[in-house]
Amino acid sequence: MRRPSSVPRGPNKVSLDDEIARLRDLDLHGLRARWQSMLRHQPPSHLPRHLLFAVLAYRLQADELGDLDPATARLLRRIATAGGTLGASRLTEEFGRRRAEFKPGTILMREWNAQAYRVMVVDDGFAWNGKTYDSLSKVAFAITGTNWNGPRFFGLRDKISPEARS
Repeated sequence: MRRPSSVPRGPNKVSLDDEIARLRDLDLHGLRARWQSMLRHQPPSHLPRHLLFAVLAYRLQADELGDLDPATARLLRRIATAGGTLGASRLTEEFGRRRAEFKPGTILMREWNAQAYRVMVVDDGFAWNGKTYDSLSKVAFAITGTNWNGPRFFGLRDKISPEARS
């Protein structure tokens, strides 16, 4: 979904390239003023010129061309809080694997305590019982009330062999 544009558009529409070129010509004070006018709040005082420019250029592009999809934005938030390269690497691998394995519209089924459960893969994650979850593990928790590896709960991962455990 596209956010409303923060760049005035109309009969004198300026190209995206021209807008970014204008940003490049601004000094630190000018970028802070542009931040205030575009984002409607003061920029963080600690941001140097090159980061102010990068954020503003990104915002112009996102407004014109569309922002990140919700799943990618969630992934980036999780990476930011993962605390390290290893955690970020694991999260991106999981994200890529989930995207490759599941296409929207796919139905996953599991019987639990003599009751059948059907979960549908949707663009934003997994839909079950009228709610969308961003991971299968959260769906498994909602069903069982206990922590599960979601793909394992739905039979999508092999069980760990006794040899692998030792």
